Amino acid sequence: MEKIIIAGLEINKVNIFKLLFNKTMIIAYVLLAVGCYGIYEAFDERYFSIVANAHTAGLDPTNPYLAEAMKQAVFGHVGEVSREEPWTLFIVNYMYMIYTGSGVIFLVALAELMNIEVVAKAAAGFMVVGLSMVFAGLFTIATDLNMLNMLSMITTPNVNAGMWLMLPLYLTYIPFVLFEIYLLITNKREWAKRLAMPVLLLSVGVDVVEYFIQAKLFAMNTARHLWTEFPILTFYFIISAFVASLGIMGLYAYFAHRKSGEYSHLIEIIRKAMLFFIIVLAAYEIIGYLAVDKSWAFIILFGPFKYAYFGGYILLAMIVPFLLTFQKGNPIWVVLASVCTVVGGYIGRYIFVYGGNANPLSDRFGVGYEKYDMYSIADKINYTWPHQAEIFIVIGSIGVVLAVYKLVNVLFSVSKLREH
Repeated sequence: MEKIIIAGLEINKVNIFKLLFNKTMIIAYVLLAVGCYGIYEAFDERYFSIVANAHTAGLDPTNPYLAEAMKQAVFGHVGEVSREEPWTLFIVNYMYMIYTGSGVIFLVALAELMNIEVVAKAAAGFMVVGLSMVFAGLFTIATDLNMLNMLSMITTPNVNAGMWLMLPLYLTYIPFVLFEIYLLITNKREWAKRLAMPVLLLSVGVDVVEYFIQAKLFAMNTARHLWTEFPILTFYFIISAFVASLGIMGLYAYFAHRKSGEYSHLIEIIRKAMLFFIIVLAAYEIIGYLAVDKSWAFIILFGPFKYAYFGGYILLAMIVPFLLTFQKGNPIWVVLASVCTVVGGYIGRYIFVYGGNANPLSDRFGVGYEKYDMYSIADKINYTWPHQAEIFIVIGSIGVVLAVYKLVNVLFSVSKLREH
């Protein structure tokens, strides 16, 4: 294929139709269209409620329902994080995409430092996939912030707010990863290996800072005191993300490299790493639930989310993948295990976000929202099924992953195995 060389970077010379209208991009467009419709629905609910109009206000200006509708029109409704409905599918997807994407980047950087040659050969493609997931997570949370919140962030910046903690982190992290990808695809292996350590540390930094940001959000629920009393909880996010990340890497290896001679070796490395981190995650689950507040553990293990926890998370993220990866064999078992860890990891994040905040809060005058009795048996579970708009936007985030990866791959052939 004819190349254009800029600053040592070989760019494939492709026509615009091949770049923008290949099969993968068409699928991405469909998913993004679903996501855009979800954004329209969310914004329509937030800002254009037909309940709060001038005609209604003129007929009954003192109606308390009108006042509530006006409040929702100004401060948002669908997918908004509030004390009344503290968690959303946006938060689930954001946490999953960010942690899993940064996990892929971390593991690849670690493999480079450990001189695992077969992973280093495929490192560019893996890192682009990881970065694509980071972009998908940011796409999701951008919708959750809504236009008024983002405007107020600029006009009246609050450096203690979660978004202002995120901005400097990602403005540093993303350029570092992009430069690492540049070094990989220009075959500057020595410099790429030197940069791998900063990228690895920044990937951990993303996880730690995100933990702190989520802790600030969780603080809306006073029942979430374990964020401060059990800070080792951050390792749950990191370890579970590694399991899901290896699932993403296994699926990517299958689709991108299954016809190459290195495929069996690559999938075997992923199998061993997946088996190791599944065992670590299982051990953490046992130790973690024994160490944290027992009543909180009771809510997660035996509350309304118990079937999803055992039948979805434990079964798919740990038991089935463990059985599939325990013995060396056909690579297809690792691919199936990868599917399970990706799905099971998402279910686990959903349970943690929604189930971990299932107890309702009371609105005591002069104090604000607080738990009735810490971890008491609740008559009402603080849970609202995700709005259709949220589901559509999450589907759209998958389109972001596909579109970003495919555009980069068509232009720079990152799926190609690169020799040292």
